[in-house]
Amino acid sequence: MARIAVIGAGTGAMAAAARLSVAGHRVTVYERSETHGGSLGRYAREGFVFDTGPGLLHLPAVYRDLFVKTGRESLEQCVTLTQVDPASRHLFADGTAVSLPNASRAGVVTALDRSLGEGAGARWGDFLDRAGTAWNRSRRPLLEEPLPEDRQPLGRDPYPAVRRRRLLRAARQAGTPAEVGAWELADPRLAALLDGYALSYGLDPRRAPAAAALLPYMEETFGSWYVAGGMRALADAVYERCLARKVEFVLGAEVVRVSEKDGRAAGIELADGTSVEADHVVLGAQPAPGLLPVREEPPAGASHTAPVPGRFLVLLSLRGAREAGAVHRTVVHTGDPGAEQEAVFGGRTAERPTVTVLRPDDPATRPDEEHEAVTLVVTVAPHGPVDWTDGALRERYADTVIGRAAEAVPGLRERILHAEVRTPAETAADTGAEGGSVPAPALAGAGGAYLHSGNRSPLPGLYLAGGWSHPGGGTAHAGMSGALVAGLVVEGDDFRGSR
Repeated sequence: MARIAVIGAGTGAMAAAARLSVAGHRVTVYERSETHGGSLGRYAREGFVFDTGPGLLHLPAVYRDLFVKTGRESLEQCVTLTQVDPASRHLFADGTAVSLPNASRAGVVTALDRSLGEGAGARWGDFLDRAGTAWNRSRRPLLEEPLPEDRQPLGRDPYPAVRRRRLLRAARQAGTPAEVGAWELADPRLAALLDGYALSYGLDPRRAPAAAALLPYMEETFGSWYVAGGMRALADAVYERCLARKVEFVLGAEVVRVSEKDGRAAGIELADGTSVEADHVVLGAQPAPGLLPVREEPPAGASHTAPVPGRFLVLLSLRGAREAGAVHRTVVHTGDPGAEQEAVFGGRTAERPTVTVLRPDDPATRPDEEHEAVTLVVTVAPHGPVDWTDGALRERYADTVIGRAAEAVPGLRERILHAEVRTPAETAADTGAEGGSVPAPALAGAGGAYLHSGNRSPLPGLYLAGGWSHPGGGTAHAGMSGALVAGLVVEGDDFRGSR
């Protein structure tokens, strides 16, 4: 039985903790805040309840596997999952709208043809076929296996971009989502659809590799799921599973340093001066300055240099019942994607941002049937380049976001009882992430610039889990990181990946 200290109580760290405890190790989780869950936070006021992190679950198989491997009760016995249908509604700048069914390729093709014109569905379907090829090429090395020492194969973009010959000029192939939209989708609304997927994950469509096509493929193939009570209920279920497996939690315990002895991790030091010995240490958070011993190759996030965006939320308590037929997720697309991308990745606020409107039909989120809880989400520049503690800026930008969301929710302004604003500044305070940034999923291509730190660090005995490590951000990816860390600790060099 090894002593294992886990730093952070996010979902990736807890996923690793539960698996390691089942393997017979003594696991203690140290969390700087007073609660578990990391980015899967919750805000409640006067009977209204909101998620402050992701609002939907993708790839639920990741957590189904966690619950199968760590106990008798399945995931569905611990939380209630419902497929959201339609998966999303999209409002485009020219006034057209389309609702995309959940996990139905044929349904998506039909909906796009009906709303955007004959041929739009076929172009999107052909694009998803190519994205599926990229998924099959990269799924195991990118998501299910430890990051190899030789990352060169993952530096090549797995997306099979269409090669277009041109008279008297070199053939052209798309290398970014923006180029895929312009050259392969050939409709500004389809391009906006792809851009919106990339931006929602914090990726710049102008610079990210075309492999970002995996993101819409993943959502449209495996579906979007709502957790009754909100995504925080999933974090609660993982926490309860950890407790059932005898994982210990020490909350309000800030870890300031990973200690080293004889060339390997030997424990942790807390802010109150306490030292804790451990045979292995799992870091489930973004490493703060001074936390890790100085190494030749310190763990870091993705190596591209653009600021990693955060999220701006407006949590609306509304009078009046949710109207029949209201869609759970609506995306109000910007009419100027170039200006929005320049702002988000240039450290400014966009004048007309893309806004995601989340309207769960869940009694647990509202005081009664005569009220509704609505969450507005915008991808924005992190705290630092933008001063998100500026009260006037927060109020002004919230008003802009509400104005955009009113296109999706009839009579929105008149229904508002209370609006709570949460910015990257709050994310930084809650999670410790620098600037309140939210890590994006890892992507192959771009020479490996969009990969994250491997789960086995350069310091023996120190492992990395959570969104800032392989395979990157997002609830599903964080859960995968926990499985990879547990496999590396338990099986060592013999571990070849999750199955």
